[in-house]
This record gives sequence, structure tokens and C-alpha cells, in this order.
Amino acid sequence: MLALSRAIDAANNFIGKSVSWLILVAVLISAINAVSRKLFNVSSNAWLEAQWYLFSAVFLIAAGYTLLHSEHVKVDLLYSRYSRRTQLLVEIFGTIFFLLPFCLITIYLSWPIVEAKIASGETSNNTGGLVLWPVWVLIPIGFGLLALQGISELIKRIAILQGRIPDTVALEDAEAQTL
Repeated sequence: MLALSRAIDAANNFIGKSVSWLILVAVLISAINAVSRKLFNVSSNAWLEAQWYLFSAVFLIAAGYTLLHSEHVKVDLLYSRYSRRTQLLVEIFGTIFFLLPFCLITIYLSWPIVEAKIASGETSNNTGGLVLWPVWVLIPIGFGLLALQGISELIKRIAILQGRIPDTVALEDAEAQTL
């Protein structure tokens, strides 16, 4: 199971780092569009929608990467006061009863919509706009990657509780306290 976890981690790490370059592309498109609008009085709905696509891709596809690096927003009112074992149990509970069901329900409910969008070849209502269905495809892909990372995190938390792998968070906390 740990080999599966490592494979998921590696995939989400690669995907997250790769997709992060889309932010640069979106910024460049935004800058070029702004300059062309101000200097030449020329703008394009396609460029505006391309930015929207790119940001959607980054946020959806990099969700698994964000979970891998524990960078999602957390409200830490009680959690920090728990023992490390209790924290791990809370993470396991949250993954099993909240994260994974949410991801699976989102994939299940979005799939018929995605199929309909692809079948219709939906395009933007804006003049010069882009085809819309590709951005809809990102929803099940993004939540699929997030669910896979949730499974990986679940495997690691259980392995930590069983003493099969070191708890890097506990090690980092201990190291930070000695500094």
C-alpha cells in the first residue's frame, strides 16, 4: 500500500509542478491582452476566456498537489491542542467521512454534465469565445486527483499509527522546537 501511496504522491507532485506553469501563461495572456487593449484598442473574448480556463485548470488539477503538501486552508482551533495520535485519527476520520465522499459525489454528479457538454460541443455565448466543454472535463479530473491524494494520505496516516513509517510532521515539530 505504501508503494501505491508513493506512486500517487509522485504523480500529483509532477502534475502540480507542471500545471503551476499555467499561472505564468495566464499572466502573460493577461498582460498581452491589457497592452493590446490600451495601445491598439484591440481585445479578444477568447484571451479572457483562456485566462479563465488556465486558472480553472490550476485550481482543479493542483488540488491533489496542494493536499500532498498540506497547504489547504485549515481552521486550527482545537486540532493543535490534540496529541499527535489524535490528530492522525482526526485526519483519517475526515478523509474517510468527508474528503473522499465529497470527491466521489462531485465526480458522480458532474460526469453526466460533462458528457452532455462534450456531446453538445458547448461553446461560449461571447463573440469570439472558446469551446467550453474542456473546462468542464477538468472537474472530474481535478476531484479524481484530489481523491487519489486523499487515499495516499490515508495510507500514510494509518502507516504512521502502525509505526511502519516515521511521522515527518512530528519530527519537523520537534526540530522546530529545538531551534
